[in-house]
Amino acid sequence: MEASSCKSLIFLLFAVVLFISQTQPLVTAAKDSGGQANTNFVRKKCSITTYPSLCLNKLMPYASSVKANSTKLCKEALNVATKGARDASIIVSNLKKQKGISKYEAAAIKDCIEDVKDAMYEFKRAIEAMGHLGDGDKEFQLSNAKTYASAAITNADSCTDGVSDNRKVNPKVKDTINRSMTVIIRLGSNALSLINHVYEY
Repeated sequence: MEASSCKSLIFLLFAVVLFISQTQPLVTAAKDSGGQANTNFVRKKCSITTYPSLCLNKLMPYASSVKANSTKLCKEALNVATKGARDASIIVSNLKKQKGISKYEAAAIKDCIEDVKDAMYEFKRAIEAMGHLGDGDKEFQLSNAKTYASAAITNADSCTDGVSDNRKVNPKVKDTINRSMTVIIRLGSNALSLINHVYEY
């Protein structure tokens, strides 16, 4: 790769590091308001997720609006995962614009962009399903939400597998993509954990 393209990749990697840093355990108290009961509720719920520190970091800001409503917390977790997928999509899409990207890398990036778009779609379907838990077919809607959230995670995994198995993809490109997909997978896994335990506690 040319020096300019390497610099571009380094810049993208820096952007990904900033993106990933948002998922690290930097929990602050919920700004308002709703009191200790609300924050305790979020802490208790996050304790059963796959990545509890990430869960607290991302969902504690919603403690006052969620209160002790498990369904609302699940929907916020899915919203956060959708945003994470959207941010990842931007990072991966920018890779394709870099100079020096080979046709093999461009093809892998294109596939990943489609996988991320599919993940966003599945997260949105899960949000919609969670919004219908008050209907008569509650169990059916809950099952749908689990299926959609799981499908979103699978889409991100598919991108990671496709890139990791391709020896013709530059390691820096792989790293940028894999880091971005990790964010989607972790946020999605937490959302799915909350959905699986929506009626507990």
